[in-house]
Amino acid sequence: MTMQVRQEILHLLEELSECCPEVRFGQLVVNLSYLAKGPTNEAIWDVEDEELLAAARRHLEERKNQAASAA
Repeated sequence: MTMQVRQEILHLLEELSECCPEVRFGQLVVNLSYLAKGPTNEAIWDVEDEELLAAARRHLEERKNQAASAA
């Protein structure tokens, strides 16, 4: 993992935490691993940083679109 990828993941996790305050942090990380790899027990261990980053970007975009639609 590069430091740039890590920093972006952490930034997106912060944004997602603000968008989804009802979701516990551990749940958020596991859910992102499922979005990236599929709903398997191994997903949390096997997800690559770039896959997690892409899943976080997609999920945040979806949450923002949902919020905009509801407004």
